[in-house]
Amino acid sequence: MYKLTTRTRAGTTTAIVAVALVLAGLPLPAVTSRGVIQDLFFILTMLTLAQLWNLLAGYGGLVSVGQQAFVGIGAYAMFAGVILAGWNPVWAILLGGVAGLLLAIPTAFFAFRLQGAYFAIGTWVIAEVTRLLIAQWKTLGGGTGTSLPREATSNILGTDAIRALFGVREAAARDILAYWLALLLVVIVTGGIYWLLKSRLGLALAAVRDNSEAARSVGVDTGRLKWAVFLIAAAATGLTGALIFMQTARISPDAAFAVTDWTAYVIFIVVIGGIGTIEGPIVGVIVFFILRSALADYGSWYLMTLGVIAIIVMLFAPKGLWGLISSRSGLHLFPVRRRLTGPKIEGGI
Repeated sequence: MYKLTTRTRAGTTTAIVAVALVLAGLPLPAVTSRGVIQDLFFILTMLTLAQLWNLLAGYGGLVSVGQQAFVGIGAYAMFAGVILAGWNPVWAILLGGVAGLLLAIPTAFFAFRLQGAYFAIGTWVIAEVTRLLIAQWKTLGGGTGTSLPREATSNILGTDAIRALFGVREAAARDILAYWLALLLVVIVTGGIYWLLKSRLGLALAAVRDNSEAARSVGVDTGRLKWAVFLIAAAATGLTGALIFMQTARISPDAAFAVTDWTAYVIFIVVIGGIGTIEGPIVGVIVFFILRSALADYGSWYLMTLGVIAIIVMLFAPKGLWGLISSRSGLHLFPVRRRLTGPKIEGGI
């Protein structure tokens, strides 16, 4: 009996290693410094944003340069829930996802009427309009921003237990909680995208990316699929933005809607790692973190170096660093290509 499968030995090994890394990451705050936990939080949240942008552009063909809109609106929704409604910051993170979803509806309504570069520019314009509108929200600090109230940061759900467990101060306990939530979020996002790509919807999404007209001709509802991917990515990006600014406990329009931090860096991560692969953003975020740690003190030279590296990679490795590795080794850690398997017969198949 023959059947189609995506399972490979490398994929099984990757799954085992991934589970081991997640389990090892849970008690990590007990044996490492607060600085390392903060670095890991940065890596995990940037990886989440990169996987989501890769879902849009790499698999859905939706090249957005306005993802900072969903990071910012998610963060401000969390702050609004805490300051205006008195919610605990952990529960208020969920408002970030809801806000990202709600903003994505009118964004998609207008942006989906544009194609190619016009779509990208349209998403950036919508993000800028959103930033300007949020800057008028005087209750949350207007253009200068605001901070989470002291009583809110001192009573974040779970921090008392973390303080007792690890014997750390309040700020360090908040970092540990944020790290655990970021670890959970990246597992859900990466696992969810992998599941999607292995499903029939994943095949449809790849068909839409490669040739929308051809996909429509074989019965794929391209419009509904693009809407679904855009809304899911926006909601998850809003959650990530809320988590990032819960950890910092301080927000302003310029920080929350920073195109460099939440879109340019994310695109850099995906491009150098390998767009259209799950492995690419993982490789890209590691390279980005190393470059950031080594060059962050050099000011504008830091950004120039990132740009030069991106250009070199695009010229000599158009599929990114992981694409280069994969093409030479044949290795696929997250296999999505379907293969026919079954009993061997005379002459083979």
